[in-house]
Amino acid sequence: MTTMTSPMLPALPSMEDEEAPAMGGMMNPIYSRLLKDRIIWLGDEVKQENANVICAQMLMLAAQDPNKDIWLYINSPGGSITAGMAIYDTMQLIQPDVATVAVGMAASMGQFLLSSGTKGKRFITSHARVLMHQPSGGIGGTQTDVRISAELIMDMKKTLSELTAEQTGHTLEEIYRDNEYDHWFTAQQALEYGFVDKIVTTPGTMSTDGAEA
Repeated sequence: MTTMTSPMLPALPSMEDEEAPAMGGMMNPIYSRLLKDRIIWLGDEVKQENANVICAQMLMLAAQDPNKDIWLYINSPGGSITAGMAIYDTMQLIQPDVATVAVGMAASMGQFLLSSGTKGKRFITSHARVLMHQPSGGIGGTQTDVRISAELIMDMKKTLSELTAEQTGHTLEEIYRDNEYDHWFTAQQALEYGFVDKIVTTPGTMSTDGAEA
């Protein structure tokens, strides 16, 4: 019997479990209020449940105003590749630019979503940290199952590395070298590496074409 789990970008130990953020804010008045300002909050491990909500929120905001930016705030330890790629693909499909903001940490899949924001609109707070590393997955079952699972993980690694190279301006070889092990970045290092475009420290320094979140 196959016991393979969904490919993951290894998440750090889970943050405090809070139902409202995990549900994307639809049930909490605070997160619902943020949504009115076109702010989406990812404050948990990336998984199917909150990815579905975030994708739905992006589609809704895009339908409401296709010409106004959407803001995705990220404080995440990482998580499921398939769930994260659903968010990524939705970001590419909708017309509005998606500005990304790292607060606390953008680790693993959180890092990938941060650098997937619209170029020029990727921000990080001064004390946030970014973690890049390669995907992993639980593998078990027959020898064939193990081989197929390993091939899937390698394909995911290649796809994520190619996209990260495109987002940051690094070569694919440099990305492979740098994500071989856990690689932490300070805000300044994340800026220099190309994950983000600006470090924000004060009100008014985080704006896109005159719009502010």
